[in-house]
Amino acid sequence: MSQITSAFKPGHKALIAYITAGYPDIESTPAIAAALAENGCDIIELGIPFSDPLADGATIQKSSYQALLSGTTPQVCLEAAAEIRKRIATPLAFMTYYNPILNYGLESFCRSCVKAGINGLIVPDLPPEEGGELEDITRKYDLDLVYLLAPTSTDDRIEVMAERSRGFIYLVSLTGVTGARDTLSPELEGFVKNVRGKTKQPLCVGFGISTLEQARRVASVADGVIVGSRLIQLIEEDNTLASLNAFVLSLRKALDSFEILKEVS
Repeated sequence: MSQITSAFKPGHKALIAYITAGYPDIESTPAIAAALAENGCDIIELGIPFSDPLADGATIQKSSYQALLSGTTPQVCLEAAAEIRKRIATPLAFMTYYNPILNYGLESFCRSCVKAGINGLIVPDLPPEEGGELEDITRKYDLDLVYLLAPTSTDDRIEVMAERSRGFIYLVSLTGVTGARDTLSPELEGFVKNVRGKTKQPLCVGFGISTLEQARRVASVADGVIVGSRLIQLIEEDNTLASLNAFVLSLRKALDSFEILKEVS
């Protein structure tokens, strides 16, 4: 069982947090990650800033742009990950686009990830048709390569992803980019149910989740809840991290309360 897979326990809903490495600055990144772990996050996604983040909405694009301006490169992200690993044991996954990995060198990047304490990779723009080489290398280095599924995915596509994704399957809650939203798709439950019928892998839902109510709704059908843009907003609004800590702790309590209610029922 991988480090990431071990975060999914019977009766427990995983809380997965995304932050952009280097935002608001690289010195703050380890402290932010430690705060997330202390307040109940089960997995932390570290976003590697990229100049053309096709899957990201305005909030994460802005954070990535600022991180790039301050000189946050993949190497700097690896160094930050190593510092984070000294502080916490929480599973870490890089969320990055394929170009930075390719530019670094696939095997060199995976080797460096292991050295830095990274446990998995999430690559939004890597389709399985082109992922074979990276899949082989990540398996060699015991890294989980997590694939994403959209609500528009066909049954054939779902079956392919179910077979090849490792750690968990990342379900995109809606058709579009990341970003906090007032509502989630009314088709969410049906989408998760369809995927659930084709795999025993943990299913985690991200994109657009920004409130406790939305997190509870996702937890009612999925194994994990992924929150990103709202966390970036809170970091921007309050650099003391007090608002971030309070929100993440409230998410953890909401998911724990959901688990208790489910057990009672």
